[in-house]
Amino acid sequence: MKPTLRQLQYLVAIDEAGTFSGAAKLSNVSQPSLSTQLRDMEDVLGATLVERGRGGAPLTPIGLELAGRARIILRDMDAFRTTAREAGQTLVGRIRLGTLPSIGPYLLPLAVRRLHKLYPGLRIVVREERTVDLQAHLEDGRLDVIISTPEDHPAMRHVTLFHEQLYIGVAPDDPLAQNDGPVSIAELGGRDLLTLGYGHKLSVLVARLAELAGAQISSEYEGTSLDAVRQMAAMGGSVAVMPSLYMRSEAREDPGIVVRPINAPIAERDIALVWRPTSPLSTKFQTVGDVLAQAAQDLLNDETPETN
Repeated sequence: MKPTLRQLQYLVAIDEAGTFSGAAKLSNVSQPSLSTQLRDMEDVLGATLVERGRGGAPLTPIGLELAGRARIILRDMDAFRTTAREAGQTLVGRIRLGTLPSIGPYLLPLAVRRLHKLYPGLRIVVREERTVDLQAHLEDGRLDVIISTPEDHPAMRHVTLFHEQLYIGVAPDDPLAQNDGPVSIAELGGRDLLTLGYGHKLSVLVARLAELAGAQISSEYEGTSLDAVRQMAAMGGSVAVMPSLYMRSEAREDPGIVVRPINAPIAERDIALVWRPTSPLSTKFQTVGDVLAQAAQDLLNDETPETN
């Protein structure tokens, strides 16, 4: 007897949830059923995969290793099913989409509405994550495709969605708010720059900008969201650094902050739709990318989303 795909799914669920009850909820089964299936798999393998105790259900070292292998097997099985299901030309089924938090909330509401209108049988499950987590979860199959910066995923396939520029945001009484037009690198010298916390690609880009400008990343505050970064800058003293999609969607309409583009090649980035080169959905992701790219272009060009 061999472990079943269902048992592999339960092992992965335990790894993600950390408890039998949480894993049962993720798997949409009863806790006793899940527990019995895992025990049966342990008997077949001759190894203890889960530490059973009142404090939770952490995986043993061999359990952790096998959970990683189980994800790969389940990913490949999903690809097997998808290849058959997607033999036609219509996009149907579920796509697990990961996105940078500096992009997803501002692009996806419009883009997903358009995708659902064009492909009613398509379901998109969205997850916001840091760049490093997007890469890991794309590799292990937890995500099918991601929206990220392509240079951070060199072994993957991608289609560029749009190019965006970085902007500063400052309080209306800040010296940088007294002029119109682009702000130069020199004008940022000596200032405290606000950005997202560690692990976000935007923070890496802003750190490079700070080094070039002779500025510094604020040591007093690390934003958990671009909204928080903007609001902190509006209080005065610090300079928020924000990408253009967010600026056009949120910051520009805030009377408590003045925005200006940064005039420097380093203050730019490409955003792409990225997927595994082995994915059976490569052709379909190109189609999804076309819809995302058009939505981004409309937002950046200030076209009214409701009319598209």
